[in-house]
Amino acid sequence: MSRLLIVGCGSIGARHARNAVTLGAGDIGIVDVDVQRRATVAQEVGGRGFESLEAALDWQPEVAVICTPPAQHVAAARACVEAGCDLLVEKPLSASLEGIDELSAAITHHDAGAAVAYQLRFHPAISRLRALVRGGTLGRLLVIRAEFGQYLPDWRPSRDYRETYTAQASQGGGILLDASHEIDYVRWIAGDISGVFARAEHLSDLSLDVEDTAALVLRMERGVIGEVHLDCVQRGYARGCTLIGTEATVRWDVVSGLRITDAKGAVHEEPLTSEPNAPYLAELDAFMSARDAVEPFASIDDARQVLAVALAARRSSAERREIAL
Repeated sequence: MSRLLIVGCGSIGARHARNAVTLGAGDIGIVDVDVQRRATVAQEVGGRGFESLEAALDWQPEVAVICTPPAQHVAAARACVEAGCDLLVEKPLSASLEGIDELSAAITHHDAGAAVAYQLRFHPAISRLRALVRGGTLGRLLVIRAEFGQYLPDWRPSRDYRETYTAQASQGGGILLDASHEIDYVRWIAGDISGVFARAEHLSDLSLDVEDTAALVLRMERGVIGEVHLDCVQRGYARGCTLIGTEATVRWDVVSGLRITDAKGAVHEEPLTSEPNAPYLAELDAFMSARDAVEPFASIDDARQVLAVALAARRSSAERREIAL
């Protein structure tokens, strides 16, 4: 790869830019509407700053990493595909389903590689959970329960949380979209989701115009019951998952790793933990090598299905009923 374009250099765009340097990506271009932020990141990575996407595409990048607020993802991705780029799009794919079918058609028409950055698929514990299910260690999977939570002002302490897209509906914010990793890996491990019943509300005193807490019950097509809890209100950092099967139960905590209890009550621990940046680095390395949504990447269609679940959860909460997918 000789030219890599980072479209949007907030915290995640800056991370991808730094990781690209670590991986020896070649020339790096940076696009951001914020002049100071663009200049700072470009200087840090030895890259070239562009004041507009149009100017950056005239530079003829080969790969674009879309890191704008979610409401802008599809338009930016479409422009990059039309200019001949392969795409790595940050999660969530968008803030609505509008334009995604046209983006998929453009990707096919231009024979472009494309994947969506659900980097937890590159966490060793998540990969291990999937392998345990597929290998039959748990017997028949009955329940999968996932959780993420952290107080929003603690996510990026150097920045006013009210200015982040997470806090703004117009930018594609809300915990259901920003923490959709859990929906993605539940689906990746346990199979497709056919229905959702949810409560998604703004419960805290945080200055948001979106939900800060969501509880989802998922109807899985394989008969599994799925449960997902997401919030940006609890103190400390919580991320984990429990899988209950007919032959064993496994619990994953992001700090301590896996704990497997078999049918005889024997406990086996696997300390599968990860340095926080490692999954991001592995993700970008894999995309730079394959330039497409090869395993374990989420495809555009995968990410569309995750987005559909998140949007259905909002609708379920508003209408107080299960929404079929």
